[in-house]
Amino acid sequence: MSAGRRRFASSVRARASLGATAVVAVALVAAGIAVVLSLRANLTGQADRSADAAAREVALNIASLVPDQTSYAGLDLPDDVEHPVQVTDEGGRLLMASEDLQRISGTGVPAVTPAKSPAPGATAAPGDDDSADDSGADDKGGDDHGGDDKGGDDSGGGDDDPAVGEISDRTSYTTGGATVDGKAGDYRFAAVEVTDRAGETVVVHAGASLADRQTAVNTTTVSMLLGLPVLLLVVGGVTWLVTRRAFRPVEGIRREMAAITASTDLSRRVPEPASDDEVARLARTTNETLTALEAAVERQRRFVADASHELRSPIASLRTQLEVGDAHPELLDVPGAVADTVRLQQLAADLLLLARLDAGERPGRARFELGALVREEVSQRTSDRIPVTLDVRPGLEVAGSRGQLARVLGNLLDNAQRHAHASVTASVYRSGGQVVLAVADDGSGVPEAERERIFERFVRLDDARSRDDGGAGLGLAIARDVAARHDGTLTVGRAPEGGALFELRLPRSDGANTDADSADADARA
Repeated sequence: MSAGRRRFASSVRARASLGATAVVAVALVAAGIAVVLSLRANLTGQADRSADAAAREVALNIASLVPDQTSYAGLDLPDDVEHPVQVTDEGGRLLMASEDLQRISGTGVPAVTPAKSPAPGATAAPGDDDSADDSGADDKGGDDHGGDDKGGDDSGGGDDDPAVGEISDRTSYTTGGATVDGKAGDYRFAAVEVTDRAGETVVVHAGASLADRQTAVNTTTVSMLLGLPVLLLVVGGVTWLVTRRAFRPVEGIRREMAAITASTDLSRRVPEPASDDEVARLARTTNETLTALEAAVERQRRFVADASHELRSPIASLRTQLEVGDAHPELLDVPGAVADTVRLQQLAADLLLLARLDAGERPGRARFELGALVREEVSQRTSDRIPVTLDVRPGLEVAGSRGQLARVLGNLLDNAQRHAHASVTASVYRSGGQVVLAVADDGSGVPEAERERIFERFVRLDDARSRDDGGAGLGLAIARDVAARHDGTLTVGRAPEGGALFELRLPRSDGANTDADSADADARA
């Protein structure tokens, strides 16, 4: 398969056009079959009514014959090609047939010419054949039927006998063929029973031509077969044009995305249609994705630039000290070199943790008591400038990574130690269905306008930048990311002592609910 054919086969427009054409084709074929069958049934019904009317007209003439009439020769039979007629007795003997009837089938009596024209009530016995002579027929008629006696009986009591001259209400229909005056055709035959005035029951078979039905059905079928391909071409073409117009914005989006990928310019946006359909929503979603991607890339660039800057300072300081110590060993500042190395190590650990958080690393779901973690971590901070005051409620469990939450507590305590004047407090209590870890200090606090900005990476307020022991601006950013990974929140407000109050709220995992906890939460609120 060539490349052009492969592209056509994989095109949504091509598949939509072919699918629509196939559906329409199936629908049209089904509808065409239904129309043809319905038309055939309707025309067959018309033929049945026409044949029934002709048969009953002949039956009415038979019922009107006087008993002493010598034969059926006086019957008024239809003489047109459209309605061939047969009159037979109950034994299947042909009594009368239409003029010029040359062949007939479907009535059960193939004969087309009666051997004689019997009188009403003088039908031959089933054993008689068409070759019997007239005298024999007269004898049989006299012995078997007694035409005069029956005529006498009928004249005497025919008016009182409901069977005499009665035409049956039931009509049976068959399909067959006939040749009349050299013209062959298909017919629909109606069979009606009638009792003549002599009391004999005969069957009238009258046909109605099915030529009109065949002509109409054939014409309709040919018209549908000729019109179906044209209609399918129209449907396929219209579908192709409509889908082409509908997918034109999609092609514009694709071209713009290809250009953005080639140029790596994430500031570009795909065109948004003015409509409010699925394509327009796709374009808006694509632009929102590009905006988020641009922000993420920009944040990554700033992160790399800031990380490089933060790493440059301790590395440069450490190198300077080592070079001076190499040239003048007596001037080597070993404690300073160790401090720069520790600072560099902490920065590298922070960068590694941020990279893992950005990669979507999920914390473990181990359950532990948050108060016990706080007491353990605070007991190990022996070199803090200001002792930490604890107010911890026992029995409050959370689920997550013990190491990451310990890192959050350490970052919050480090931040409080840098800004506190004389007091740092760590509290653990319950608030509703959450466990709250609060760290407060009596420092200058965080201005309200800066309370969200301090959680950005490498952001430090001016007073923190002036301190020699100031961090790299990653501690609070790491703390908030870890809180989010634990389905919690980290916010900052004003402490009762006037400084900063950081509150880490985590879902409670033990599910306990006591009045003491509720009262404690209300008191702190």
